[in-house]
Order: sequence, then C-alpha cells, then structure tokens
Amino acid sequence: MNYEEVIKRFGKNVKFERIKKDYSQEDLAAILDVNRNHISKIECGNQNMSLKKITELANALNINIENLLKFND
Repeated sequence: MNYEEVIKRFGKNVKFERIKKDYSQEDLAAILDVNRNHISKIECGNQNMSLKKITELANALNINIENLLKFND
C-alpha cells in the first residue's frame, strides 16, 4: 500500500467515525481547534496528520486509535 492509499483510507475512517458520532465537520473542527476545511481535506485524503493529532482526533471521537488506522476492506 502506498502513501496515497494510506491517507485516503485514513480519511474514509475519519469520516465514518465522525458520522457515526453524528458530528458535522464543523463540530469536529471546533473540538480539535482547526477549521472545517482542514477536516474536509483530511477526509478527502488531501491532508496528512501527525500521530499527536491522530491521538487527539481519536480522543475527540471517543474511540480507540485503531479504529482510525484500520485499512482492511
């Protein structure tokens, strides 16, 4: 799996978990103190996140970090 595939799948996982929690992109952006456009770029696979931010994201969604890092179909 190459880098582009990883960030695309990660973005899909973020979107899935966000929707499951019934958060809008604006809601999640406010929790993480970023703008909505940043969340959109992550979900589209156009923006990378540091491990620190991924940890904060998992905590904001109240999920295990593994949920965001699963890349199996």
